[in-house]
Amino acid sequence: MNEMNKPVKRQEMKMMNRKVLEISGINSVESFDSEEFLLETECGYLTIRGQNLHIKNMNLEQGIVAIEGLVNSLTYLDGNQQSKSKSFFGKLFK
Repeated sequence: MNEMNKPVKRQEMKMMNRKVLEISGINSVESFDSEEFLLETECGYLTIRGQNLHIKNMNLEQGIVAIEGLVNSLTYLDGNQQSKSKSFFGKLFK
């Protein structure tokens, strides 16, 4: 905890050759398919885009997710709920 008695947000990422991505600090997996994952993390919503993406390992009790596939981008949405809903509904009505 920091001096304001709030829990310190912590997130770690480890990527190996753009093919395996391990992320800690995950609160939930909002949506995923073979081209995009949307994760709620300790540091905000995170979008992972790529090709042939799939979950290698997941333990939400520990807040850990491992993703395999070709990773093209990692983007934080910075709390912009509009971007999150566009992504989700855009995929739903695709």
